[in-house]
Amino acid sequence: MSKIILVTGASGGLGAATAQALADAGHIAYAGVEAASGRPSLAALAPEPDGNAGRQGARPRPIALDVADQRSVSAAVTGITAEAGRIDCVVHTMGPVPRGPVESFTPYQLAQIYDANVLSTQRVNRAVLPQMRERQDGLLVWVVSHADPADEAPFLALHSESVAVIDHLAASYAKELAGFGVEAAVIVAALIAPEPGGRRPRLVLPDDLGTAQAYEGRYPGLVDSVDVHLAGQAVTAARLARTARAVAAVVDSPKGARPPRVTAGDR
Repeated sequence: MSKIILVTGASGGLGAATAQALADAGHIAYAGVEAASGRPSLAALAPEPDGNAGRQGARPRPIALDVADQRSVSAAVTGITAEAGRIDCVVHTMGPVPRGPVESFTPYQLAQIYDANVLSTQRVNRAVLPQMRERQDGLLVWVVSHADPADEAPFLALHSESVAVIDHLAASYAKELAGFGVEAAVIVAALIAPEPGGRRPRLVLPDDLGTAQAYEGRYPGLVDSVDVHLAGQAVTAARLARTARAVAAVVDSPKGARPPRVTAGDR
């Protein structure tokens, strides 16, 4: 059965690939596009005029969505619901990766990192969950970049902590929403989103350069080794396709049989 799905961060990269994979699978996928310079326009993502949803060649439906702005989130959810009648699933895509010693990130930066990874998803969830609870049906999906024990070393700790918070948040939602028939899942992707228009990993670097340099002086070579590690997880077409297929597979899994956490490539 075709589902109505909202994919955040779908201006390009993983979000766009996921929205396209879901459209190819026969779902009506709304691609959340943030109006920003250097990003594809809404017209570039417009659906085919013959409305060939459910067949190869179907395209996602673009919708303006800035997950950092509650008004934008509310307007997008209201618009989709008015047009399609409901939202069956939300797919939250990943944010940039913080790289640097924890001390060198200012409190303002920590708030921005937390907003990009957690608060933004909460804005969207709160907008869609009332209708899901009323229907006793729905699915929340978070896509996160891989965080293994090696990432817990200095300079990638905030990334590992962000993934841990999302894991805990998804698990909490799954437990609390079970009685309403709504499910939650996390997809772990072995990739890092690139900078817009480039292939380098999209990173958040510390604002306190003096403190960062003090750590780099104490641990010479660590920055380079971390960057090599991150470059090994940079986006490739194969990784994008594998992760998008993993999301589509979870969406298409029978209700009640969806795994709570999937590593892209396992399915």
